[in-house]
Order: sequence, then C-alpha cells, then structure tokens
Amino acid sequence: MEDDPACNADARHTCLKLELPSASGRSKDSIFIRGTWFPSHFRLSITDGLHVWTCEGSDAEVRQRAEQWDQSVSEYVALAERYLGFQQPDSKYGFEDADKGQMRLSWTFEKQGTKLEWRWKCQPSSDSKQNIVEILDFLLDANIRLSEEVVRKTQSFEKLKVEAERCLSQSQAFSNEKAEFESASYAKFVDVLNSKKAKLRELRDRLSKINGKAPEDDESSDKTDRFDGGSDDENAIEIFRDPGSDSPDASEGVGASTWKARQRTR
Repeated sequence: MEDDPACNADARHTCLKLELPSASGRSKDSIFIRGTWFPSHFRLSITDGLHVWTCEGSDAEVRQRAEQWDQSVSEYVALAERYLGFQQPDSKYGFEDADKGQMRLSWTFEKQGTKLEWRWKCQPSSDSKQNIVEILDFLLDANIRLSEEVVRKTQSFEKLKVEAERCLSQSQAFSNEKAEFESASYAKFVDVLNSKKAKLRELRDRLSKINGKAPEDDESSDKTDRFDGGSDDENAIEIFRDPGSDSPDASEGVGASTWKARQRTR
C-alpha cells in the first residue's frame, strides 16, 4: 500500500524489541517490531533476525475493527501504537504460527475491568532484505540521535556544574564580606555606645553634684515655709500640748510660747 507524501509527513515511527517467552520456558525470544503509524492506518515490519513478516492495517480494516470495539479510528490506532511502540508490563504478548508461513501477533489489555485481546495476522515479507535494512537504519538513526542527545545533555550538565561552582564561590565571597561588614559595624556600634555611656556617666555625675546642693536649699525653704505658714491658736495648742497633761498652766504656757514665737516671726 503506497502512501502519498502528505500522509508520510504525518507518520510516526517506532521500533520495539519485544521479549517473548520461549517454547521451553527457560529463556526469552526476542523480535523487533518496526511500526509506521498514520492517522487512520498503520504498517508493521517484524523480524526475528532470520525471517521477516509484515502486517498492513488498512484504512478499511482499521475502521471496521474500531467500530467493533466502539472506538474511533484515531483511538484504535493510538492504542495499538501504545502497545506495539513500547512493551507494556501488564500485557501478555504472543507471536505464534498461523499456518502457511503466516504468524499471528497478539497482545492483551484491560478495558473497564475486562481483559481483552487484539490479534493481527502477519504475512511473510516479499522483500526481507529491504525490511531488515529499514529496521537496522531506524535503530542506527535512533542510536545516533540518542548519542547526540546524551552528548548535549552531558555538555549542558558540565556548563551547569561550572556555573553552579561559580555561583557557590560568589555566594561564599558575599557571605564572607557580609560577616566582615557586620563585624566592623558591630565594633563601630560598640565604640559609639561606649562613648555615649561615658558621656551619660559624666552628665549623671554633674547632675549628682548639682542635686547634692539642692536638697539643703530645699530643706531650708521647706522649713521656712512651714514656719511662716503659722496656724491659729487652737491648732497651735493642739500641736504643742502635752497629750498626757490636763493642767491649765501647761496650756497657758504653751499658748504664751506660741504667741511669742508668732511675734518674733512677724
């Protein structure tokens, strides 16, 4: 089946090394499945290293099978590509003889909790050499692309490593500068603080000397104020009377003394 250039431009290519249990069960057999995937059909080339088979999933057959499984054509092709482009660990694959040199490729999958199986019959290739060359070319190109990608990733990693080391060095330098700046700033702050404390102590000493004279003046002033304030005769008698004496002479003596004191003050 020939494809027009427009379809080839939309084609996707895969190559799967599929490991299958051998007939003895002691080892595994391997086959290579090269898939070419189009929007509405696909093509497979399968080899065990000695023989080659092909499988053509035409537009009509893919549409018919998609309708049987209640799927759209694109969903059917995408699901087939998923299982034949990468080996799925939860799927059981088979590649068995189907008589007359034909082989039957099968794989299982789950849908809504039900185990389902798809089968496609593969015909012996009419040009085994060309099919093997195509598979080897694809694997070689894929290996070259992967090698180039590894080289690019390695170079990018080395650049990132150098940049990271440079950033780490700058960060360490900034950290050291910050520590030095904080240490110098703290030393200056301590010097200023000690200077302020010294000035405060000096001012406190001066204030203490000034306040050391003020109390004498205050006490003298207080005494004068209390003496000048005076009181009436009854209060004076109450203040200076002997509480334990009821003698009229004592009261008269205290009263006379109070009167003389008031006269002297005036």
